[in-house]
Amino acid sequence: MLTPKERLKLIMEGKKADRPACICPGGMMNMVTAELMDEVQVYLPEAHTDARKMADLAKAVYEKGCFENYGVPFCMTVEAEEMGARVDMGSKVYEPHVIEYVIDSVGEFHKLTPVDVTKGRAKVVLDAIRILKEETTGVPIVGNLTGPISTASSVMEPVIFYKELRKKNKEAHEYMAFITDQLITFGRAQIEAGADVIAISDPSGTGEILGPKFFEEFAVTYINRLLDALQAEKMGTIVHICGQMRPVYREVNELHSNVLSFDSVVPMKEAREHLNDRVLMGNVSTYALEFGDPARVKMLTRSCQKHGSDILSPACGLGMKSPLVNVQSILECLKEEA
Repeated sequence: MLTPKERLKLIMEGKKADRPACICPGGMMNMVTAELMDEVQVYLPEAHTDARKMADLAKAVYEKGCFENYGVPFCMTVEAEEMGARVDMGSKVYEPHVIEYVIDSVGEFHKLTPVDVTKGRAKVVLDAIRILKEETTGVPIVGNLTGPISTASSVMEPVIFYKELRKKNKEAHEYMAFITDQLITFGRAQIEAGADVIAISDPSGTGEILGPKFFEEFAVTYINRLLDALQAEKMGTIVHICGQMRPVYREVNELHSNVLSFDSVVPMKEAREHLNDRVLMGNVSTYALEFGDPARVKMLTRSCQKHGSDILSPACGLGMKSPLVNVQSILECLKEEA
C-alpha cells in the first residue's frame, strides 16, 4: 500500500496511483478549523507565532483523518509582515489580515524590508517545517507561499497597485521583480528546511481582475520566475489561482507548476477539457464543507474525481466553523471508492 507521500509523488509526476490523493496545502488554503483545535487543544492565533504549536496543528490535520499532508503556515500574511506591513493576527475564528500598508506606489518598493528568514514569522514557519521533518515520515510536508500579485497587493493599497500596472508599467515590473525575489528567498528556505512540496496561492492574481493581457504579463511571468528559481529535487509545486478560468486557460497552461488548482467557480470538467495533459487539483466547495453534510461532501468529491481531479482538495481555505465530520468526508469517500 502506498504511503501518502508516495501516492502524491506519483500523481505529481503524472503517473498512475491507486487512487487520487487528498490534501489541503495550507497558506491561503487553510485547513485548520475550530473543532480541530478543540480536539487537540492547540489554538490559533498562538500557533501563528509558535513553531511547536504550528507543527502540532499541522500534524493534527493528518492524524484526525482530514487530509494526507502537513502544511504550514495557516495564513497568507507572513511575507507581507516580513516586508513591513502591520498584521492583525486574527483569532480562533478569523485569519490574520493586513491592517496597515507600507508603501503608496509601486515606485516606492525600496522602502520595503527584504525578507529575513532568520527571524520573525518566516523563522517560525521554517522551524515548524524542521520539526515536522524530524518527527514524521511518509506524509508530504507542504510549504506555502503567497503568490507575487497577492503579496504585491498586500503591502500597498490594491486599487492603486492594479492601476499602476498600467500607468507605471516599468516601475511595476521592477516592483514585481523585487517581490518575487523575496518569495524565492522564503521558498528556497522552506525547501532547505524540509518541505517536499511548495504551494503558491495567488488569489489576487486572477484573470477576472487583471484581464488576459495583464494576467500573462504579470501573474504568469512572475509566478514562473518564482517556480523556476525553486530547487527541483523535491516533489514539485502547486499553483492555485482563484476566479473564472475561461478567459485565461491558454495563459494558465503556460504556468510551469506540476499541479494546477482552482476554486469551485471553475467546473472540473471544463478545466480538464482545456488542460487535458495537466495534473489538476480541487475543488470541493468550501461552502458545502462548512454548511452541508457528509453526504453532500461525498457527492461533490465523487463529481470532482469523475470529471478529472487528480488530487482532491477543498476549493479554498476552510471556514473555521466547518464541522470535522464534513472535512473528513473527502478522504473517507476516496477510501470507500478505492
